[in-house]
Amino acid sequence: MRTFADRIRHTILFELIALLLAAFGGSWITGHSVQEIGSLSLIFSALAMVWNLVYNWLFDLWDMKYRGMANRGPGLRVVHAILFEAVLMTVGLFITAWWLNIGYIDALVLDLGFSAFFLCYAYVFNWGYDQVFPIPGQSEEGRAAT
Repeated sequence: MRTFADRIRHTILFELIALLLAAFGGSWITGHSVQEIGSLSLIFSALAMVWNLVYNWLFDLWDMKYRGMANRGPGLRVVHAILFEAVLMTVGLFITAWWLNIGYIDALVLDLGFSAFFLCYAYVFNWGYDQVFPIPGQSEEGRAAT
């Protein structure tokens, strides 16, 4: 199982990279200023950072209890990312509408776009993280399969 310090490193790296991509990419795609989208991204970053730490810690506990920390294949990675994003998307709808002063339908469309991005981003980041920082005790062969 990963240590608490490792989960902090994971969370900080995840959020820093995501913040840069979301602020500049989101501004370019939506037409809102970098400041508006960047500020919204910071709000989501803080929310997501706390949720990421808690969620991954709970996921590791579940994985250790029910799977014995076996190799995490693509299917489990997809489920992992979808569950994480579902919570953020629900909360994000209301925050986005309020922050950008837009309707709920527009906020939903924007939230869906960001959620689609983060769904892919979470999958790629977590796979890459496991390659660079392998789970302690996992074999070289097992890492290649995850």
